[in-house]
Amino acid sequence: MLHLQVNRFQAGAYLIVEGKDDSDHFYIIQQGRVSCQKGANQNKIYLGPGDFLGVVSCFATRPQIETIIAETDVLVIAVKKSQYADLIVNNTPVALKIIKTFANRTRQMNDQLTKLTLHKVENDNYEHIFNVAQYYEKARRFNIAVFAYYQYLKTKPTSQNLLTAQNKFRALKPKTHAVYFEPTPEMTRTYPEDAMIFSESAPGAEMFIIQSGHVAITKVVNGNEVVLAVLGKGDMFGEMALLENKPRSASAIAKTECTLMVVNRHNFNTMVSTQPQLISRLTTTLGERLWSMYRQLDNAKLQEPIDKMIDILCLQLEKQRVDFNTLGSKQRQTDFTVSDLATMCGLDERRTSIGINSFMNDNRFKIIEGKIFIKDITEVYKASFYARKHILN
Repeated sequence: MLHLQVNRFQAGAYLIVEGKDDSDHFYIIQQGRVSCQKGANQNKIYLGPGDFLGVVSCFATRPQIETIIAETDVLVIAVKKSQYADLIVNNTPVALKIIKTFANRTRQMNDQLTKLTLHKVENDNYEHIFNVAQYYEKARRFNIAVFAYYQYLKTKPTSQNLLTAQNKFRALKPKTHAVYFEPTPEMTRTYPEDAMIFSESAPGAEMFIIQSGHVAITKVVNGNEVVLAVLGKGDMFGEMALLENKPRSASAIAKTECTLMVVNRHNFNTMVSTQPQLISRLTTTLGERLWSMYRQLDNAKLQEPIDKMIDILCLQLEKQRVDFNTLGSKQRQTDFTVSDLATMCGLDERRTSIGINSFMNDNRFKIIEGKIFIKDITEVYKASFYARKHILN
């Protein structure tokens, strides 16, 4: 039997405080209105009945990412994370609303990150698929380029790029090993290394769960490829297009050979009603991804390339659940190159050069077999924390 607690807060009360490590539950507003604010100088957002509070931190199991204050007397339902699977069984629409809220917020965060990092937001215009194809052709990654040209042609374009795309596709297709130009009925698919799974700005109706291998989530903006994330076994991706019925906001590319479980709209609806544990895992995945994007948004506001690169390195360690508070002065070997950090920050060519030079000359690090070795992880984390605190307060 699912028993949910109802809490009352008077006007002016703090429901959630940014930075507090009390994220084992979230709230659903029944009555009243609250304000949400991240950082001292950020704009407030107002929420009311039916909205969720603290849900990102709860599912990511991270400290709270915003402060929430009752603007009026407020009545909320408190849901512990451990109760979520039962909530799905007893109230499927609530679970679906949380998932769709996450998907919508993720798309908004994608746009904000792209605008802040690369000073441009690519819209959902299908013509952008042609730009993606051209970028990967110039980079001589032909398996990706031919797949993107095909996806562009599927949109039945009428622009001057139509003839070019047709000729490029015909010329590249015999020389490449791209797979799954069209969806197939199989529940699992295997992609070779450097194969495109889907292209940004293309329509899509499938999400994927990685069973083996690694997948890079990327965007091409202003002629640059930005790696948003590298996902591994158990991770899910592609859910936004499935849930919102909108074009893909980013591309997915097999970083290694990978095997993926395919979820389309039909079997997703079946999963919601019959597999609450899987839906709970999906919600957790989305929560972790959103938490990471909030951190990346902080990173995008940093100005100095070296500050951005150190902070993005700390973010990768935070994703791995490294506890900076108990490590003291312990050292750590990472799997990241200096160029990896610059790419994750979305630095342009000039700032990449500045950032890499500064990083290579920073005595807090050394390079072992091309990968970054941290001499004092606590000091590096402090540098990241104070850089963000200075910008955001």
